[in-house]
Amino acid sequence: MNLAIVKYNAGNIRSVLYALERIGMEALVTDDHEQIRAADKVIFPGVGEASTAMNYLKERGLDLLIKDLRQPVLGICLGMQLMCRYSEENDTECLGIFGAEVKKFAPDAAGFQAAAAVGHKAPSALKVPQIGWNNIYDLKSGLFYGVPENSYCYFVHGYYAALGAHTIGTTDYVQPYSSALHKDNFYGVQFHPEKSAEAGEKILRNFVTDHNL
Repeated sequence: MNLAIVKYNAGNIRSVLYALERIGMEALVTDDHEQIRAADKVIFPGVGEASTAMNYLKERGLDLLIKDLRQPVLGICLGMQLMCRYSEENDTECLGIFGAEVKKFAPDAAGFQAAAAVGHKAPSALKVPQIGWNNIYDLKSGLFYGVPENSYCYFVHGYYAALGAHTIGTTDYVQPYSSALHKDNFYGVQFHPEKSAEAGEKILRNFVTDHNL
């Protein structure tokens, strides 16, 4: 298995490498277009700020490259958000792979009423960004094969992708949102599978080893 991790000045690559090592996999960290194109599967991780990351991608032509990939691609955290159409974080036009918009968590009065109506925790008791463990549910993809509904994963984010046609996993924080997305050969997870214990390890293993993705 030839596995590439996109190198683009957005942290957490080292933790992804360690997580892959734990499941017996090695990956090449690169921004070289030919090496990325030649990979069997590509991981697009990231933590940081959307507009800075997009500018870095554009300067190196990685924005066009990523959109043109035909092998399975997994975006993690900021990587997933950059695969969406637009982010409210510094008014950023993103890659547009997923049609979703990325919005800032806003625990306001309207959000409180909406959450209360469906029995969710009051937004006034929640802090932004979300940092810590939360459950994922309504799982709809082979990416989650063997991962039980309501498994807990680790999140660190102040922005979220709204629910939509490409949602394959949902999480509640302020309101329900997309904790995972899928379209064609592109997958994205808002949480950090590399920090999500057994569930995260299973998700990474599914992505790396499942030839049906």
